[in-house]
Amino acid sequence: MATDDIPLDDKAKRMRDLLSSFYYPYHGSSPKAHSNYENLDSINSASFDPEHYMNLLVQKSNLEELLRKHVEMAAEIKNLDTDLQMLVYENYNKFISATDAIKWMKSNIVGMEANMEQLLDKIMSVQSRSDRVNTSLFEKREHIEKLHRTRNLLRKVQFIYDLPARLAKCIKSEAYADAVKFYIGAMPIFKAYGDSSFQDCKRASEDAIIIILKNLQGKLFSDSESIQARAEAAVLLKQLDFPVDSLQAKLLEKLERSLGDLQLKTNEIVNVLREPNDPSKQGKGFDSVPGIGHEVSVHGFAEAIRAYRVIFPDSESQLIKLAQNLVIKHFEITEQRVKRRISSTNFLGALRAIWDDVLLMDGVLSEAALSNFSLEVAHATVKKYVASTFTYLLQDISDALLKVKVSPKEAAEEHPLQVALEASKKTVLQGSMDVLLDFRQLLDDELGLLVKLRAFIIDWVQEGFQDFFRSLDGCFLLLSGRKNSSSQDQGFSEGALGEKVLAGLVLVLAQLSVFIEQTAIPRISEEIAASFSSGGARGHENGHVFVSGEICQLFQLGGEKLLHHYINIRTRRVSTLLRKRFTTPNWVKHKEPREVHMFVDLFLQELKAVDSEVKQILPEGLLRKHQRSDSNGSTNSSRSNALLDDKMSRSNTQKARSQLLETHLAKLFKQKIEIFTKVEYTQESVETTIVKLCLKSLQEYVRLQTFNRSGFQQIQLDIHFLRTLLKENIEAEEAIDFLLDEVIVAASERCLDPIPLEPPILDKLVQVKLAKSKGT
Repeated sequence: MATDDIPLDDKAKRMRDLLSSFYYPYHGSSPKAHSNYENLDSINSASFDPEHYMNLLVQKSNLEELLRKHVEMAAEIKNLDTDLQMLVYENYNKFISATDAIKWMKSNIVGMEANMEQLLDKIMSVQSRSDRVNTSLFEKREHIEKLHRTRNLLRKVQFIYDLPARLAKCIKSEAYADAVKFYIGAMPIFKAYGDSSFQDCKRASEDAIIIILKNLQGKLFSDSESIQARAEAAVLLKQLDFPVDSLQAKLLEKLERSLGDLQLKTNEIVNVLREPNDPSKQGKGFDSVPGIGHEVSVHGFAEAIRAYRVIFPDSESQLIKLAQNLVIKHFEITEQRVKRRISSTNFLGALRAIWDDVLLMDGVLSEAALSNFSLEVAHATVKKYVASTFTYLLQDISDALLKVKVSPKEAAEEHPLQVALEASKKTVLQGSMDVLLDFRQLLDDELGLLVKLRAFIIDWVQEGFQDFFRSLDGCFLLLSGRKNSSSQDQGFSEGALGEKVLAGLVLVLAQLSVFIEQTAIPRISEEIAASFSSGGARGHENGHVFVSGEICQLFQLGGEKLLHHYINIRTRRVSTLLRKRFTTPNWVKHKEPREVHMFVDLFLQELKAVDSEVKQILPEGLLRKHQRSDSNGSTNSSRSNALLDDKMSRSNTQKARSQLLETHLAKLFKQKIEIFTKVEYTQESVETTIVKLCLKSLQEYVRLQTFNRSGFQQIQLDIHFLRTLLKENIEAEEAIDFLLDEVIVAASERCLDPIPLEPPILDKLVQVKLAKSKGT
């Protein structure tokens, strides 16, 4: 380190400073700053003191640390030498490249000086020749310019002399704009020489201008003239210094009335918004003739406003009001069309036409700020379009459901309920997807009007679906007869409540509710989450307005209620049949039974209708077996056929009545059957539940009557026939047997002389009935 005391030359000092600035970032700072960093690592400082550094190093380090420091410094010195060598090599390569470039430039510059001198000689030669030509032609050029000025003067004089004739021709051809231009152009000459040289021309021209003024005034106040022609007449009158300011109120009134003359009436817009189902108008769009006429009219109206602004600079407020009325008229007509249903393509076309008119009017009347004004008006129109779209979707679903009213005999389909269900499913799901697609077109469109409303459209769509499904649930309740019709419901339920509600329709509604809960809502939720979940005006902190879980729960409960309502409808019809059966005859004087009663056939017909309906709508499923609760009694059925036959075989009334007491006592020790279980969406579950309720109702009607022996035997025969047929169709045999036995027991309890028919007689009468049924 003693070598540091040797004076360094300038090159070495410069290299040292360079390296110090690179390795020590505080180079060039204040001495006070350096004092903060004087430690063992300050070797790279510009104020490095070798002796002080060595003293500190020896004091604070042992031999092993000194050796390690020596190795580190040796490695750093070697790395520095390598970096310096690389810098030298790179600079050497740059010097070589610069030398080559200089040599190339020298080789190309050789001979250029001679060429430049030759070019200079040629330029001097051309300049001298040009000077000789200018000198020789100077006099002729002056003469030509003098003749040209004389010719222009003569043309002006000739124009003044010809002006009366020109004005007469313009009056004849009604080219008043040209006449005014000619007269204004001649005014400076008339002012200078009109009282001397061109006195006659001035008088004749003024007479012609008087005629033009009268004609322009007549055109200005003529209702047969277009607004553009009247505006042009006003501009020409003002150019002729005619006092038109006094006509401002009247002219603005005419401009306001001209809105009715433009092609902006309802029939015009309806033609532009063509009927979506009209084949003759498909494909025309806004390139059709009505669209072109509409555009021309608005352009004319804009030009009229531009002209009125020039004529009446202080009429800005009136013109702004007229422009706003034009926009309001546009949206009013669009809303009228929305009420009669309009496709998204046509609705977008209407908005695009309105927006084009707004931009056009902004160009001539920017003070009106029609862009912001139209945004406020469009807010309500687009919201009504979204709401009306859901209303029409609800109407389509209602129409598909009301087709169930066609009776099977009149229907062309073999399974009308199944067809109506599939059509309703398709209308719900595909209709919702189509609605989302239409709304997606509104979001994807780059129209400035819709871009500003995107956040609101997202909220309206989510809120619309939430309200739509609530309304659909209300529609289901109304169609099923569980809810009275209100004024807003009459639009889609007209004719549905004036007569009895079809049980099949209620079953379709129940199964459709299941489809909506399990399939439609998840699918719609996915689509809403993909396209309508972000960017709403409500913001993320307020949450989404479409809550799929709430809707699923709504239709889950609604479907269960509708399924039970279907069962109640079918059960009430059978109950009505049973009431007529048991209240009509006098059971105390009933005759001996000879055949199964007709009410059994009617009862079986009702069950057959139920079977037909549920097979069209509900899937098959395994009927849940009825559970038995544990008991200390017997393991046999509570109403075994053996006990029943033994009870019915007693020969006198005394024994029969004593048997009833035994039966009641035996009921306390028999196993209990779970009769009524939860209703499931399967064919077997619904059919079995209806049969159970009907048999329970039959038991209650039996308990209200008093029978003689023949009446009791008639009940026994009817139940025996029912038992035979029900076992073939209903799988809950134990529950059905139990309920049938209960009917027989109830009849025996209410019988004055409960002597049953012998089993052979029962079988014979049943076989006769079966043979007769097969024969028919």
